Amino acid sequence: MNWITNYVRPKINSMLGRRADMPENLWIKDPETGEMVFHKDLESNQFVIPASGHHMKISAKERLRYFFDDGKYEVLENPKVVQDPLKFRDEKRYTDRLKEAKAKTSLEDAILNGAGTVEGLPVIVTVQDFAFMGGSLGMAAGEAIVHAFEVALQRKRPLILFAASGGARMQEGILSLMQLPRTTIGVDRLKEAGLPYIVVLTNPTTGGVTASYAMLGDVQIAEPGALIGFAGPRVIEQTIREKLPDGFQRAEYLMEHGMVDMVVSRLELRSTIARLLKMLLKMPEAEKPRESEILPPAVVSAEARPQA
Repeated sequence: MNWITNYVRPKINSMLGRRADMPENLWIKDPETGEMVFHKDLESNQFVIPASGHHMKISAKERLRYFFDDGKYEVLENPKVVQDPLKFRDEKRYTDRLKEAKAKTSLEDAILNGAGTVEGLPVIVTVQDFAFMGGSLGMAAGEAIVHAFEVALQRKRPLILFAASGGARMQEGILSLMQLPRTTIGVDRLKEAGLPYIVVLTNPTTGGVTASYAMLGDVQIAEPGALIGFAGPRVIEQTIREKLPDGFQRAEYLMEHGMVDMVVSRLELRSTIARLLKMLLKMPEAEKPRESEILPPAVVSAEARPQA
C-alpha cells in the first residue's frame, strides 16, 4: 500500500476542495513536427494541422458533417446481413470483436452512407471508417456499398466514396473476397447510367480495396500524405530486397506516377468535387459578368464619358 497516495493525498484534496478533472484530449500532438495543437482549433480546421498540413484521421460521421452543405444529410440504413457466418475465432471470437467495434464507433459496420447536397448538388456519399476494424471489407460493408450504388441509380445522383481500409476482413474468408467483384459491378452499373463516380483515397487505403472499387473512379483524388497501395512498403521491401524510394506509395508519389489524378487538401474537397461534378454532368457554366460589371467604377465612368 502506498500511504501517501492512498491516505495523505485524498485528505489534502478533501480539505482544499476537489479540483475539477481536466480533459485528456485538450491538446493533440502533431505526428510530423511534435507541435501541440489545441483540440478546438484542430476541429474547426477539419482536423488538418494548420502548421504542417498533416491530415489526421476522422470518423465517418465527422467526414459527412464536414462534406455536406451545412452538415445536414440523410443517413441511408445499411442492409442486414448474417454476422460471423464462419463462426470464426482467433484470440477472441469474431462476434466479440464486432461488439467492441460497434461500441467504439457507434456504427453497425465500417461503412456509413449519406444523402445530401454539396454546393447545392444532390449526391450520395459513402465513407469507410478506419476505426471500425481497420475499415476492413466484409459482407456487411460490401452490402452497404452495393446499396449505396443502388440508391444512387434510383435517385439518379452521383456517388462520392471516401476510402480508408486495411483490406478484406480475414474473419469472413472467401465471403469477404466475394465483395470485391460485387462492388465492381456496382461501379459499372453507375457508369452505364452516365452518373459520375468520384473516389477520395484517404490514409490508409490498402489491400483488396485498392484492387476493386477504390481505384475505379472517374476521377481519383487523394488527401495529402495518404498511404495508398495493395501491399505495404515493408512487405514489398522484404519481398524484392531493395530499398524503396522516399515517399513510395504516398499520395504525392502516386500522382507523379499517374496512379492518382489529384491531391487535394481536405479543406478544399467540397469545392473541388462540386466543380468536377458540374464538369462531368455537363452543367452550364454560370453566366459571366459583363466587362462593365467587373471594371472599377472610375474606369467605367471614364470610358462611358462622351468625347468632346
